[in-house]
Amino acid sequence: MQVELPGAVPFTTAPRDAEAVLAGLDPEQRAVATALQGPVCVLAGAGTGKTRAITHRIAYGVRSGVMQPQRVLAVTFTARAAGEMRGRLRGLGVEGVQARTFHAAALRQLQFFWPRVVGGELPRLLERKVQLVAEAAGRCRLRLERTELRDLTGEIEWAKVTQTVPEDYPAAAIKAGRETPRDPAEIRQVYKVYEELKRDRGVIDFEDVLLLAVGVLDERPEVAEQVRAQYQHFVVDEYQDVSPLQQRLLDLWLGPRSSLCVVGDASQTIYSFTGATPEYLLGFRAKHPDATVVKLVRDYRSTPQVVHLANGLLAQARGQAAQHRLELVSQREPGPEPVYTEYPDEPAEAEGTAKRIRALLDAGVRASEIAVLFRVNAQSEVYEQALADQGIAYQLRGAERFFERPEVREAGMLLRGAARAGGGPVDPLLEDAPERLAEQVRAVLSTRGFSPQPPAGSGAVRERWESLAALVRLAEDFESAQQAAGQPAGLAAYVAELDARAAAQHAPAVEGVTLASLHSAKGLEWDAVFLVGLTEGMMPITYAKTDEQVEEERRLLYVGVTRAREHLGLSWALARSPGGRASRNPSRFLDGLRPGSAARGGRGAGRAAGAAGAAGREGRAARSKAPLKCRVCGRVLTEAVERKLRRCDDCPSNLDEALFERLRDWRGRMAKEQGLPGYCVFTDATLLAIAEQLPGSLAELGQISGVGRAKLDKYGETVLSLCGGVDSPSGSLESFGSSAQLGQGDISDLSDENGAFVNSSEDSPEK
Repeated sequence: MQVELPGAVPFTTAPRDAEAVLAGLDPEQRAVATALQGPVCVLAGAGTGKTRAITHRIAYGVRSGVMQPQRVLAVTFTARAAGEMRGRLRGLGVEGVQARTFHAAALRQLQFFWPRVVGGELPRLLERKVQLVAEAAGRCRLRLERTELRDLTGEIEWAKVTQTVPEDYPAAAIKAGRETPRDPAEIRQVYKVYEELKRDRGVIDFEDVLLLAVGVLDERPEVAEQVRAQYQHFVVDEYQDVSPLQQRLLDLWLGPRSSLCVVGDASQTIYSFTGATPEYLLGFRAKHPDATVVKLVRDYRSTPQVVHLANGLLAQARGQAAQHRLELVSQREPGPEPVYTEYPDEPAEAEGTAKRIRALLDAGVRASEIAVLFRVNAQSEVYEQALADQGIAYQLRGAERFFERPEVREAGMLLRGAARAGGGPVDPLLEDAPERLAEQVRAVLSTRGFSPQPPAGSGAVRERWESLAALVRLAEDFESAQQAAGQPAGLAAYVAELDARAAAQHAPAVEGVTLASLHSAKGLEWDAVFLVGLTEGMMPITYAKTDEQVEEERRLLYVGVTRAREHLGLSWALARSPGGRASRNPSRFLDGLRPGSAARGGRGAGRAAGAAGAAGREGRAARSKAPLKCRVCGRVLTEAVERKLRRCDDCPSNLDEALFERLRDWRGRMAKEQGLPGYCVFTDATLLAIAEQLPGSLAELGQISGVGRAKLDKYGETVLSLCGGVDSPSGSLESFGSSAQLGQGDISDLSDENGAFVNSSEDSPEK
């Protein structure tokens, strides 16, 4: 059985006929490739070779004469995935197929039709809407922190992809159960002013691209017919992530035809905050009763140990997506068991992870085949420092695209010049031009500082070297493939390959450990993956309140687990800082999976104390807490925000509004003096709790969730003076260290800051 590693696109000789395209496919992949008529639905689990199946389907359709390449439109959700698809089709000898994101395909069509149907040029595309949203908020006399601004921008994006106009936003947000960053009426007003500002300045945003494309196709039948004449066969990858707006656009592209192939996995739906829904995937058979449905469950990516954990994680899931989960079957040889590790604090967790990575590197695992994945981007800093301390190079996902890096652009120009000069290096001091391609590339790049040995450290110099080294490795792979195919491997051919890859955004791997959020890791894979920060309040995240939100967090962890081919580490820290109170618990999602734990039921089960006996950690006695009750009505509180305020959400508030404003003003000054975001001092939720509970001593202030020992020590006296309270002997730091005086509502320093670290634009799919 051929093992497919979807993340790598090897250099291969293109098949010469239709049957050759099918070589190496398993029975289910072959069924996908040969299903060329009518609607087709492919339910593909993680690591089952779905990209291989659908690209071979397109290639088989072209080779067999059923499809013309220029009549095929393949759409996906990220530029990276579209680039990989184009690269694979090139490897299969199929040119001319349009593989694009929804936005890119819609923008291309708008640019073509706009002068005819509207007149003039298409309005300028607004690449970053945050600044305009900030201006709109200012005109509404709203003062927003940076994180609030990003979250509000995400709300506007959600409203637009769900086709919700400003006037309807409050009702739609309530109906959808949105956790809005501001009052829905305020968001409605900002949204309205934002739209007015765009119209006044003649600009459009990414969501407008889809809305305008839908409008043109819907209102101008002749345009729709021209598009349908151009594209007669459609393939949609990651169909579980389609939004209502994207589905409407797809329906308009299709018209009455049924030549549609969709591919997806409901268990990997992790973008509902952007409007994505698996309903279209799960309801495909109902909409198309004659559809061919193929399930891909043979996992070629991960070892049986990793697959077993992934299956076990989903076995505890609930809801509609869970009912359609796919039971994966590993096709690989057995590997090491996943390692569960508990650490006393976050720096210790980062240091321990870095040491494990060093051991893997010493054992021969390449740095580019190792990843550290976390829930929110703000967690990366401590791991960057830990890796730097170990002298390990790393790269952050979401940074500048490979072919847009200055050193790569400069290298491309030098290589083109050398190719025009006949393959020799451009530096006249290098007299003897090497004959082999890889040596030629090394010689050219050496004129700009490339050397066989990497520089010390992990800063900008190392990053530049890693980029050039990736070009050298690509030359080596290209040379080997060309020789195997009996074709010349000259510098001109290599430069042409670079140009094709740049156009397809199909970048080579850069040698460095990857640091990425779980959302941005979707579609990628590594030999070794470390899932870190797996504590209650982070996984699932604090603001995941409803059952469906918690289940999406479970699916997000499932995506992280299935990124690993062989080595998998899962870890958590009991405290945020060294010496801090060990008040955290391992994620509820690990219950019943990690050694020594039992599966638990119910939404709040994961909030119970962690059990002893997890592999790779020192044992600790299980802890329990008495239930925290509402100080107004006495009901047991379960939601994080309610526990922080110590009252039910609908119970009357005794908020001292003047104190709340004084606290906000003071926090702003503190943040500015320290050069920190406001939430690093105290979050709005913590300030709200202080202004409601009016603490009169350090002990009482310490009972408020979000006021950890370090913050009490740093800000306690000042906060008490703002509250007008008088400190007492019982409020000493020594007494604060006593668990009896901490109060039942303390859920660790970090729990109230989770939401502030997350924003829809950083973790959303690439546009």
